[in-house]
Amino acid sequence: MSERPYVTLSCAMSIDGYLDSAEPHRLAMSNAADLDRVDDVRALHDAIMVGASTVRRDNPRLLVRDAARRARRRAAGRQESPAKVTVTASGDLSADAAFFTTGEGPRIVYCPRERAAELSARLGHRAVVVGIGDECVTMDALLDDLGAHHGIRSLMVEGGGTVLTQFLGADLVDELHLVVAPFFVGETAAPRVVGPAAYPWTASRRAHLADTRQIGDVVLLRYALSDRFGMLDPDPEPTGAGRIAVERP
Repeated sequence: MSERPYVTLSCAMSIDGYLDSAEPHRLAMSNAADLDRVDDVRALHDAIMVGASTVRRDNPRLLVRDAARRARRRAAGRQESPAKVTVTASGDLSADAAFFTTGEGPRIVYCPRERAAELSARLGHRAVVVGIGDECVTMDALLDDLGAHHGIRSLMVEGGGTVLTQFLGADLVDELHLVVAPFFVGETAAPRVVGPAAYPWTASRRAHLADTRQIGDVVLLRYALSDRFGMLDPDPEPTGAGRIAVERP
């Protein structure tokens, strides 16, 4: 089996820990400078992942926006934008979503085995559908498949809350980028960044804060969650230097 992809989890939240408003329109948590940073991080990865609820609610394109970054990827023999990955338990995905209709890279959809045939017929040539598990897809099985069968060495996970919870609760994240917006949401029905889970990072085993950065009116907190932290950083330190030893449970 190939090594699992390096996982960067990226999200932005309000001061009180919400991903979005409960209203139908999307609430922007970030600013233009931080969105450009996210675009730069996207360009480093082989694939970008969001959950099916994010595909339905936000209709994201998940493309590298900056022309210079796309050009650098082409010069390196890569697609202009990373492959796109999503996961669905219900199979409720429209073939007309921007996830499937924009960009030229691969689109990979994971679902329970019993839904794979119907979903594959609906999406046709627009995506590769992979059936894993009887009732739900586990994120460790998804990573194993991405590494072994799709050549994905690095994955950027951008939400939503259910997917973030699954990755963090299963201790599958190498680094976490958490952006805090300068306002509160305070809506009971609004989606939280994460839900209840048995997280490996607790009050007695704290995550390592590797970097903080003010970006306009938001703050980026970068956490090292595994010994592989920093593998995608440009101009890495010489072997053995600058690595952060992360205590495993």
